[in-house]
Amino acid sequence: MDPEKQRQNDGDGGGGAAEADIERLPVDLLAHILSLLSSFRDLSMAGGVSRRWRWAVERSLASRRRLSFAGQRTGNDTAARLIRAAVNLRDLDISRSCWGCHITDEGLIKISSADCVANLTSISLWGLAGITDKGVVHLVSRAYSLQHLNIGGTFITDESLYAVANSCTNLKSIILWSCRHVTEAGLVALVNKCRRLECINVGGMRVPPESFVGLLSISPALQIRSIPRILNAGVQVSTPGVFGWG
Repeated sequence: MDPEKQRQNDGDGGGGAAEADIERLPVDLLAHILSLLSSFRDLSMAGGVSRRWRWAVERSLASRRRLSFAGQRTGNDTAARLIRAAVNLRDLDISRSCWGCHITDEGLIKISSADCVANLTSISLWGLAGITDKGVVHLVSRAYSLQHLNIGGTFITDESLYAVANSCTNLKSIILWSCRHVTEAGLVALVNKCRRLECINVGGMRVPPESFVGLLSISPALQIRSIPRILNAGVQVSTPGVFGWG
């Protein structure tokens, strides 16, 4: 070996050897190690190390059935890229917990093209102030297997509920907490078409409480949560936490 290179190797504390060792790891083992990363920002950065590491990141994501970006400082491009790689995903949480996740309509549109979307059974978009009907409609229109949806704390309107009603006929529960632009018409369309709907959280909405009686006439077994008490309406009252069903 060239003496200069030998001195460099001796002086770096074996860093070059350590780097060579990790590069010799089987891709499956590297993928398992990367799957232990809790930060998706770190996972995204790992994918930029080399082509081999990018393959390992994709393999680690392909095995995941649940992804949560809640509390992560994640933007549109990073989230979409990671979700596209998670081909077996069933549960997607991109809520804005801890004000970390900054997803907009552009991000939802990109995410909607992922192969896994058609097989998602649970989606949470809780508190994403940057999304509107445009992004939500794109996403739910391909979520044919969706059973649980949380779009509370957003600025959606009836347009999003019409899309859910038309595409997500297997829906069992939905959280609409504080969706103040949704009207009775959107709720009626939802209950009429989603015949498997069991629970709906309507706390903080501007829909008159009396309107919920009409929903029960469509689906008597429907559990309507977080509504004020109504005299002689026959509506059971529950006031659980934001994410609870009581």
